[in-house]
Amino acid sequence: MRVLITGAGGFAGRHLARHILTAVPDVELHGTVLGRPSAALNTSVIQHSVDLRDREAVVALFRKVQPDQVYHLAALAAVGRSFHAVWETIENNVRAQLSVIEGCLALDRPPRLLIVSSGEIYGPAAPEHLPASEDAPLRPASPYSVSKVTQDMLGLHYFLSHGLPVIRVRPFNHLGPGQSEGFVAPDFAMQIARIEQGQQEPRIFVGNLEPERDFTDVRDVARAYRLVMEHGVPGEVYNVASGKTHSVRALLNILLSYSKIEIEICEDPQRLRPAVIPILWGDASRLRELTGWQPEIPFEQSLADVLEDCRQRVLNAL
Repeated sequence: MRVLITGAGGFAGRHLARHILTAVPDVELHGTVLGRPSAALNTSVIQHSVDLRDREAVVALFRKVQPDQVYHLAALAAVGRSFHAVWETIENNVRAQLSVIEGCLALDRPPRLLIVSSGEIYGPAAPEHLPASEDAPLRPASPYSVSKVTQDMLGLHYFLSHGLPVIRVRPFNHLGPGQSEGFVAPDFAMQIARIEQGQQEPRIFVGNLEPERDFTDVRDVARAYRLVMEHGVPGEVYNVASGKTHSVRALLNILLSYSKIEIEICEDPQRLRPAVIPILWGDASRLRELTGWQPEIPFEQSLADVLEDCRQRVLNAL
């Protein structure tokens, strides 16, 4: 079986590639990367350097690879940055997805296509809609979530209009080793790691610590994606969520508890966002009923792994 992951060199893509190589026997695994091949990817992944916004290049790639399954993960994913790069975020995410869809349609036998939307599209939900099921109203509160609503609905459109076997997932916040700065856990963990190495004064700079988020370890998310790809119903959508929430403050306190250095917490106004969603909380009952999936890695273990990964990154940079 031939499998293609777009954005294979990214945070979730690397973990998904590793999981598929372990869980799927006799797989021929391909991955797209932007620019040079990724040294972080398993050598068993056949890498293809392509700009997914280039429709002709993507169609040519799909005709060459002839994938049976496509996991479309590639996207600009930083919510905070999207407020300052509105059109870049929307244009990149929508154009890339259209290219992938057209690549699928160019084949005699279109592959199953997993489209990664986001739990962010539920936005500031009313209490009666929490935890958010797949039927909750969509209330995108950032340019990023607008782009994800568009990706989500484009997937549904091409299922309804062309019969393309599209399955959509809406993952809530995920974390784990390898996540880049620009996301809350590695942002805090990298600061702690630099403080421990004497590269930063013992002060950690933070934004709003009150929002609550539904966090799932990226390794559990990767497993969910494979199970949905294998068992999901085309045209359907599935939340990927732990069903629990943790405040950003609680996340920070757990990370700080793993360091022996006394660190002062300082609010940085530049880290505050124009729109704040007080709570993002997902209901993944549909996924559980379909596959039996449950998160296996505790939140505290995920954070310990994030901090250890960031410590290693700081040491490697010395």
